[in-house]
Amino acid sequence: MTVTEPSRTAAPLPPLAARAAAVGGSPVRDILAVTARPEVINFAGGLPAPGLFDGEGIAAAFRAVLEETPERALQYATTEGEPALRTVIAARTTARGLPTDADDVLVTTGSQQALSLLATALVEPGDTVLVENPCYLAALQAFAFAGARVVPVPCDEAGIDPAALDDLVALHRPKLLYTVPTFQNPTGRTLPAGRRAAIARIAERLGLWIVEDDPYGELRFEGERAPWIATYPGAGDRTVLLSSFSKVMAPGLRLGWLRAPAGLLRACAVAKQAADLHTPTVNQLAAARYLADRDLDAHVARVTGVYRERRDAMLAGLADALPDGSSWIRPEGGMFVWAKLPGGHDTTELLRTVITHDVAYVPGAPFFAGEPDRSTLRMCFVTQSPDEIAEGLRRLGAALRSGLRGARAS
Repeated sequence: MTVTEPSRTAAPLPPLAARAAAVGGSPVRDILAVTARPEVINFAGGLPAPGLFDGEGIAAAFRAVLEETPERALQYATTEGEPALRTVIAARTTARGLPTDADDVLVTTGSQQALSLLATALVEPGDTVLVENPCYLAALQAFAFAGARVVPVPCDEAGIDPAALDDLVALHRPKLLYTVPTFQNPTGRTLPAGRRAAIARIAERLGLWIVEDDPYGELRFEGERAPWIATYPGAGDRTVLLSSFSKVMAPGLRLGWLRAPAGLLRACAVAKQAADLHTPTVNQLAAARYLADRDLDAHVARVTGVYRERRDAMLAGLADALPDGSSWIRPEGGMFVWAKLPGGHDTTELLRTVITHDVAYVPGAPFFAGEPDRSTLRMCFVTQSPDEIAEGLRRLGAALRSGLRGARAS
């Protein structure tokens, strides 16, 4: 007798968390995947120039720590970070005008993790978070994952409008303001000192955390450095300063940090324990050894000298590449130029044509928390040589002319 087994129907799996389904991926990363062909001159990325990494110096630092203290370098470490690295970060921060002790610093796996930890420690679902408009894209992702209600603050070419910020804080009672005040991503703009002081006063008067992200501040080409918002009266006990070695040493090390008041720093440390226990020990010790043996400031000066030439090459070619009536921000440092096309042209639609000319940019729309300005775009100028930038802008000009003719014809 033949026995037939009953048919087996698998029950469906439980769904993803709602936040995972609701938060989209990074359009910048999607564009990088499309433009990975070597013939593409890619202004879309936000990557430091790899040819300028001090590979020999970093390799020497790793060799030293692995040869001299392998048991420590390859072992678990404290969540807060290696004391040697926290000490040098604190000293560099103090030297730049913000008195800091090692105990004020939490080492993170890139400054992006610092954002995620802050979102975990500060933001309840439904809390309001204020951001610049436009805003660093991955910050929007971090706050969206935390369930925040993200409200954009009106900005101009100099950054946040303090009067508008004052009104929004009074109206929404937000948990925090997130800002990249120096060489902002995506716009490259820098917030003037007077506005920084005004933001500090608003935060003190109305009760507000300030998350001050400074990954680009050391990449200054011209002009005077503006003090961190954290240094202004009223801001010290309510400002979290974030920074990173990604843009000045190497992003592959994944070393960032946050400086925060003790209670918030402790909450972020607990959140980090749940995320990854600690940032890799060997990377931290190698960075500390590099900072002890090498002159990072001299290295940064060499990098900024090259970046300045590349920025100038891009600025010199924009008038011919972009349609008449376009405008752009001249950055005093950093990595990005932000441009706006006239006549309401959609840079997302135009990108389809632009990519066929073997050049790419990032459309501006994804960087807006509110209604996007679809005529904007971001270009990174640090990865290509001046000659490559000139050729890329030539291709971009031809592509935009073609795309705009096609748009008019349709």
